[in-house]
Amino acid sequence: MSVFLGMKHQEQFTELQLLCVRSKAYMKRRETRMSKQKIRIRLKAFDHTILDQSAEKIVETAKSTGAKVAGPVPLPTEKDVVTILRAVHKYKDSREQFEIRTHKRLIDIVNPSPKTVDALMRLNLPAGVDIEIKL
Repeated sequence: MSVFLGMKHQEQFTELQLLCVRSKAYMKRRETRMSKQKIRIRLKAFDHTILDQSAEKIVETAKSTGAKVAGPVPLPTEKDVVTILRAVHKYKDSREQFEIRTHKRLIDIVNPSPKTVDALMRLNLPAGVDIEIKL
């Protein structure tokens, strides 16, 4: 009888053990999924000084809430050149060129908390900065 009870307890223990192992594996997968969450912020502006100031504000805000920040990473600058004729009717050889440069920065915020997202939503940035946010 004691052998039978011992066997029964052993079977229950192994089932319980299996449940624990499964739940640990589930929690580990969940943690890795949660740890892979990140916010990717792309900033664009014509003036690089305003862009760098905005990037610094975002980095300071994210770090103050305890999030891990990667960046700002400078991305290649786009240069659009427009050529126009100086004269209205003739003098086709006389032309003028204008260019506009679009500076870009990339910031990754890893493991953002709700506090981080709330702080970023309240952040005031200059009007000349375009912001793209991806989760």
